Amino acid sequence: MSHCLQLDVGNSAAKWRLVHAGAIVSRGEYREDDPASREPLQVAAEAAGDIWVSSVASDAAEAALNAVLAERATVAPWYARTAAVTGPLTNSYADPARMGVDRWLAMLGAWRRSPGPLCVVDAGSALTIDLVDAGGVHAGGYIIPGPTLMERALLLDTDRVRFDEEEAFELSPGRSTAAAVRHGIALAQAGAVRLVLERLGSERPALVFSGGAGEVLMRLVDAGGQYAPDLVFEGLEAMAAQRDVS
Repeated sequence: MSHCLQLDVGNSAAKWRLVHAGAIVSRGEYREDDPASREPLQVAAEAAGDIWVSSVASDAAEAALNAVLAERATVAPWYARTAAVTGPLTNSYADPARMGVDRWLAMLGAWRRSPGPLCVVDAGSALTIDLVDAGGVHAGGYIIPGPTLMERALLLDTDRVRFDEEEAFELSPGRSTAAAVRHGIALAQAGAVRLVLERLGSERPALVFSGGAGEVLMRLVDAGGQYAPDLVFEGLEAMAAQRDVS
């Protein structure tokens, strides 16, 4: 079994991991503006017999990444794309290509962990909440600015909201501007997830969190669930497996 390089490419960085026989051999993060991050990625690409990519980046960014990989890789990358149907899941979008592939893969990864009704929460640059019913049909979702975007909006569009202190994201009322901002953002993020669950009533789905802020958000929501930091990668593996059998 050959090594497989898997990449989760966002708008500013690419997370990657090298997998062999189900075990993660190495992992890292590549940024085009960080020359030091280039070599570890290329070493992994050189060892890979397969390269699988989830990307929400622009065509130009994908082309630049392909060029970096091609310097050392012996295989061309395969890019996962959102589809109308992938294995057990059916997309709700009239134009599936308009759904970010990271959301689709997160749902596939969550289904592989827990087949059945799902609430998939990806807390990154944006907070996405997606619902999947018992039959594997995407029931719709929500896209909300993530904590960094919310904070940036306050700082850009208000003159008097300024602070230098570091504050954690908590749900208690803030007693300084820094605390009020961070706690307000936490309230908005956790409140959104709680409201989605509340609207589902007694039909409580399996709750799966991912993304850089997912573990903190799971604690704030306090409704159980599991945190899966590699959920997009898990979905990438699930989609690749469907490709191989189709």
